[in-house]
Amino acid sequence: MIAEWEPQSMVQLTWPHKDTDWAPILPEITAVYEEMAREISKREALLIVAPESLTSDIKHLTSNILHLTSNDTWARDHGFISVESEKSVVLLDFKFNGWGEKFEANLDNQINRHLFDEGLVKGTYENHLDFVLEGGSIESDGKGTVFTTTCCLMAPHRNQPLTQAEIEARLKEYLGAERIVWLNHGSLIGDDTDGHIDTLVRICPDDTIVYTGGDADHPDLALMEEELKALRTLEGKPYRLLKLPLPRPIYDDGDRLPATYANYLIINGAVLVPTYAQPDLDAEAMRVIGEAFPGREIVGIDCRAVVKQHGSLHCCTMQYYLSPKR
Repeated sequence: MIAEWEPQSMVQLTWPHKDTDWAPILPEITAVYEEMAREISKREALLIVAPESLTSDIKHLTSNILHLTSNDTWARDHGFISVESEKSVVLLDFKFNGWGEKFEANLDNQINRHLFDEGLVKGTYENHLDFVLEGGSIESDGKGTVFTTTCCLMAPHRNQPLTQAEIEARLKEYLGAERIVWLNHGSLIGDDTDGHIDTLVRICPDDTIVYTGGDADHPDLALMEEELKALRTLEGKPYRLLKLPLPRPIYDDGDRLPATYANYLIINGAVLVPTYAQPDLDAEAMRVIGEAFPGREIVGIDCRAVVKQHGSLHCCTMQYYLSPKR
């Protein structure tokens, strides 16, 4: 599985529309998507999936448009997962079932096949629609280790009756991994993904891990930190650990939202970092992420609208990659 910081050819956005859960705040979330689109387009190609009725609203952002409706907009979880072979990028099409059948996802599951058939993404297509796997639930170092969380991949309505050992064997086969690191602790209040790793722990170059620190309401994050401290690379060395602050509580209708700085987006030459109008913590998070990605521009994007639907920048996007270097 390709590390996210490798050179990219394109980033996908699946655009908000009136038939998604964004309907109550559609102008607000559309403004965030437009900001994401502008920042991405400065550095690489942008692909947008949207109903044909929105063409006039988005055609100034990109010419790469798939006219297709969707149940929702979480491209990270319904998009292709990219691995590399000796000859090509392989596009793995897994089943997305609304994070364990919590939400309808039938339309989202049709997007990848249309992208491939219409030539909007390049690579070798592989159908794995008999296996549930979301892009937000896995992280790769690009050299043989894939990270995930037990609470997500073993959650109900994912791949039962497969055992953890059977799921691990599938992940190794499909993603070309030598080992799977299962984290047994860590989750955010308000998270409806059952503990996606991209809200908690992110893998960075040079055996660096950026992770979400906790507060009094999240004691399980301290246990996750201890897991990370005990973790070793394939060569037997400890990882370099960089702790992110946890945003101060953000509420919507009395419910605490799963705000996190770990859900940043790596693009060519930059990292887009979610911010929450908390200047001191926003600045510290951007500093930490800049330490993990020296030489890249660190760009903050206000994600207070995005987190109202329990996601952030990484959840909204999916990267595609250039052909293998070797």
